[in-house]
Amino acid sequence: MSTWPFQRTRGIVVARRERAVQVHLSSVDIIVVIACSLAALVLVGPGRWAPDAPGNACMFAFMAAGPLVLRTLEATYPSRRWLTVLADWWLLPVAVMSHGCLSPVVDTLNPILMDAQLVAADQRLFGFQAAVELERMVPPWLNDVLMVCYYGHFIWALVLGVALYKRARGPMSEFDEYLTGLGLMFFLNYAAYSLVPAVGPRYFLIDAFDGPLRGVVLTPLLDSVMRTPLYARDCFPSGHTGTTLLVLFYAWRFSRRVFWVMLAPGLGLIVATLAGRFHYATDLVCAVPLVMLVVGLALGLSRAARQREVERAARSVPVDAILRP
Repeated sequence: MSTWPFQRTRGIVVARRERAVQVHLSSVDIIVVIACSLAALVLVGPGRWAPDAPGNACMFAFMAAGPLVLRTLEATYPSRRWLTVLADWWLLPVAVMSHGCLSPVVDTLNPILMDAQLVAADQRLFGFQAAVELERMVPPWLNDVLMVCYYGHFIWALVLGVALYKRARGPMSEFDEYLTGLGLMFFLNYAAYSLVPAVGPRYFLIDAFDGPLRGVVLTPLLDSVMRTPLYARDCFPSGHTGTTLLVLFYAWRFSRRVFWVMLAPGLGLIVATLAGRFHYATDLVCAVPLVMLVVGLALGLSRAARQREVERAARSVPVDAILRP
């Protein structure tokens, strides 16, 4: 007796199972995979000589594999909600971890500090060094306030993300566009750090200041913590300024309540980048066109995702659902 009917039936079952597990990567997933894969390739290729290159290459490869593994598990086990949440928020731990892994990438691409060029740019554009001038203008109590604002860098991004995540999810949601913009901001900013490394006025212009950053209670502690990161050549352009402006932009578009709550602390954060001696004024100026580029790219990617979703929904209509008169 022929076994064809059984084999055909088994093939249909397998095919149905394969169709049931469909892995869909969001725009920010693709950004993470591409950016971290490129960093890993740099460290296993031209940068393999750099200190800590093998270990950091493994870290970048792990971060690049995250969206692929998590989205596959999400599609395989749709009832396990925590997998979806972890996949949706994978960008935030990646942004923190990748910052700490940048040193060998920068050693490979451009190991020469560019502080002298940034100081010269400030002098040509403004005629003074903003961090040095603000030392004489900002009282110690205000430094405490500004340093607290400075530490809100990731907090406000998380606050708006949670607000949008509760509202809607998926490739057509406001959260997806916001997270795409945030992902582009982080990785384009890190690319700029790698090409234009600088340590900032607190180190390069140390002789121009009268002494350590003055505060009443919190400033000495918070300033000392900021001197212990794994990577400290993160000056141009100002990531704190760029991220804050980006979050304010999306808060204005999608959540006015968050916008008004974070406006004053956000502006304080931007001022703190100069008063805290972390950045040159040129770093802040150059963060603005970066934000504009990121917003444009995120909007384009979001529209493309919506179009793909419409096309996917159209293709998913079964043939037997089409009724003919």
